[in-house]
Amino acid sequence: MMRFKIALLVAGMLLSGLASAEVCTTQSQMTPADRDALATTARSLATEVQADNVKGLQSATVAEYAKDFSGIGDVVSATAAKLKGGAIEVEQVYLLDGTQLKKNADGSAPDAQFFCSLNKSVTEVDFLIPGLLPGRYGFVMVNVESSSPWQLSFLLRQDQGRWAMAGFYPKALTAAGHDGLWYWTQARAMATRKEHWNAWLYYQQAQALLQPTGFVQSSHLEKLKSEQAAAAPPALSDGVSPTAPLIVKGADGTEYRFIGLGVDDSLGAPKIDVLAHLQVDAATDPAVAKKRNADAASALLAAYPELRKAFHGVWIFAETTGQNPYATEESMGEIH
Repeated sequence: MMRFKIALLVAGMLLSGLASAEVCTTQSQMTPADRDALATTARSLATEVQADNVKGLQSATVAEYAKDFSGIGDVVSATAAKLKGGAIEVEQVYLLDGTQLKKNADGSAPDAQFFCSLNKSVTEVDFLIPGLLPGRYGFVMVNVESSSPWQLSFLLRQDQGRWAMAGFYPKALTAAGHDGLWYWTQARAMATRKEHWNAWLYYQQAQALLQPTGFVQSSHLEKLKSEQAAAAPPALSDGVSPTAPLIVKGADGTEYRFIGLGVDDSLGAPKIDVLAHLQVDAATDPAVAKKRNADAASALLAAYPELRKAFHGVWIFAETTGQNPYATEESMGEIH
C-alpha cells in the first residue's frame, strides 16, 4: 500500500506558526515566459518519472534533497510502473512568490501561506506549506493518462536561474475505476439515504482522489469536508483516533477499539475496501492474531451492516505500540 508510505519532500516540517501570506499567481495571470518555463520543467520531470530515470531526476532536484535521494528514488520507481505508455499533459500551474519569507528566530524555515483567487472569483486554492525556505516557487500538476490515470504534482524552486524539483507528490486519480467526483456524488446519495457510514467513507475517498497533496486546500475541498462532517454518524462526532476510539462489541462481548477508519484500493478490486486500525495490547501468535482480526471485522460489520454493500472487504491493521502492525484483508463474503 504504497500511497500510505509516500514521503513528502518539504523541508523542515517544523510547525512554528504560519508566516504572513505570500503572493500567488495563477496560470491565467502569469507571464507567458513564467508559465512556459514551469510547464516545460514539470513536463520534463514527468517524462523522467515515467522512464524511471532516477539519476536524471536527482540532477534536476534542489541540492538539499538531491544529496540523499534513495527514498525519493524508491517512490519514483514504484510510480513509473503505473505510467507506462501514458500521455503526459500539464493540468495546472501556480507561481508562488516566497522571496519575502523570513527565517524564524531560531534559524528554521518559516511556514508559508499562498492564497490563489481563481479568475477573480470567490473560489480559491490555498497552499499552506510548512518549513519553506525563502525563494520563488512553482506548483505544477501533471496528469498522465495511462490504463489507470495518475497525477504527478511537483513543487519547483528557482535555483541559479533554473527551476528545480523541491517536492514530488504522485497519486492515482481513480479508485476501483472511479474518480473523485464519482465518489463525491455517491457520498451525497448515500447521505440522502441515511447510509451515514458509507457516505462518510466515500467522502474520504473523494478527498483522497481530488486533493493533490496535503498542503493544498481549496474552496471545493472545504465544501466536501463540510458535507462529510454533516453526514458523519453520531458515533464519529469526535472523530476516531487513539484518544477517541470507536468501541465495537463482538457477539461474545469482546470489545474492539478502532483508532482509525479509512479506505483502501491496493487490491484493485471492483470496489474499494474499508481500512480499520485496531488497537491491541500486545502482539500474539499469527494464528491467534488472524482470528482476532477476523473477529474484529465481523464485529464491525455486525454493528454497521450497511458497509457490506458499498465495499469489497475489510482490511484490519492490528497495532501495538513499538511494533509493526499485523494486517489482514477479507472480502465481505468471507466475513461472518
